[in-house]
Amino acid sequence: MKEDFLRPPQSVAEYGADAVRVIGILSVLVAAIWSTPTDAGILALALPALMLPRVLGMRGGIDLAIGLIVLIAAASNVFDVYRTLTGWDLVVHFVCTGALAATGYLVLSRLGIVTAQESPAFRPRIPIILCTVIGLAASAVWEMIEWAGRTFVTDEIFVTYEDTIGDMAMGGLGALAAGILVAVVRLERHRPA
Repeated sequence: MKEDFLRPPQSVAEYGADAVRVIGILSVLVAAIWSTPTDAGILALALPALMLPRVLGMRGGIDLAIGLIVLIAAASNVFDVYRTLTGWDLVVHFVCTGALAATGYLVLSRLGIVTAQESPAFRPRIPIILCTVIGLAASAVWEMIEWAGRTFVTDEIFVTYEDTIGDMAMGGLGALAAGILVAVVRLERHRPA
């Protein structure tokens, strides 16, 4: 993993993914200086998800896509897009939860908990089921964070029962779609023998 993180980018997509990571780090610093602590905290929550694809050695295009999805999700919160653009919240929950579920599958694969995609023992049904479960769990955790933020930090965070259920449902569907993708598309870049 260390080698993947330190490896120089070798394609346009990998350079793009690294640029997204730099933008993510700079956005936290900018928000910490010129915005609110809440905005800086929201953007900082995105940093692990921006870094993990690089650490895992994900393919450049997938790394770039995940980075953009996560950064857009965080920025949408900071710039209040969720409140101003009807349905945007559901779209982001679908796409972002799917991206995180696919990343979660690769983490479990690297830890030896599930079969790696390149293994002859790999079965496509496993990521379909597991990514869905990961996505639903991540959706539940996110909704708990939103509730805690509203309860203990600021009442500016929008939380209702209908919103919570809708977000979790779309996250679960996005994770199912990601599981189907993981069943047929290799996440990691090819490594030399």
